[in-house]
Amino acid sequence: MKNSLLKTLTAFCVLLICAISLARVSMPSQQKEVNKTKDARKTAVIKTAASYRPYQDPKDLRAPFNWKKSSEAKHYPKIKHLENDLSIRVSLKGNRVYILRENKRIYTMISSAGLFKKGKSLTPTGKFKIKNDRGDSFYNPELNEGANNWTSWDKENVYLFHSVPTKGNGKYNIKEAEKLGVKPASHGCIRLSVPDSRWLVENIPAGTKVIIKNN
Repeated sequence: MKNSLLKTLTAFCVLLICAISLARVSMPSQQKEVNKTKDARKTAVIKTAASYRPYQDPKDLRAPFNWKKSSEAKHYPKIKHLENDLSIRVSLKGNRVYILRENKRIYTMISSAGLFKKGKSLTPTGKFKIKNDRGDSFYNPELNEGANNWTSWDKENVYLFHSVPTKGNGKYNIKEAEKLGVKPASHGCIRLSVPDSRWLVENIPAGTKVIIKNN
C-alpha cells in the first residue's frame, strides 16, 4: 500500500516538473511574438514622409526649410526656350516637387499639396501638362486665401503651382507657410516657396508634363 502511494506521488511530481518546464520553454516564445507585434506597431507609427519620396533629398536642400528662399542652396537649372525634355514629378505624401530632364532629377523643391481626407488627397493624381495660364497673384474670397506666382496645370485653372498662401491683405500667412515641406496643407493646389514658385512661372514652358502621385 505504502509502495503504491509512493509511486503515485512520484509520478505526480514528475508530471508537475515536466509541466513547469514546458511552461518555461513556451513563455519566452510567446513573449517574442508579443514583442514582434509591438515592434510592428511602432514601425507603422514611425513611418515618415521620407518613406514615400521617389528620390532622396539632395545634400544642399536647405535645413531647416525656409519658404522665403529657394529649396536648394545651388542655382536653379538653366531651361532652354521651349525645352521639351522636361517633366515635373510631384510626391504628395513626400511633400516634394522634382524637376526632371530626360527623367533625371535636376532640382528638388519642398512643397505642400492637398490635405488627405479619408485617405485621399484633395490634389488629383495622374498625368497633366503645364498650361499657358500663369500670373503674379490671385485671391479666392470663398477661401479667404490667395497666393503669388501661380502656374496652372489644370484646364479650368482650379489646380495650380503657387507660393505659400497669402491673407486677404496680401501678406503671407506665416502659420500656413511654416507647413511647407513638412506636411500636406492645401485645398488642392501645390504650394512652393516664394522663389521656387517665381522661377516656375518664369522658366517652365507650357506643355511640360506633370506627373502627380501619392508617393
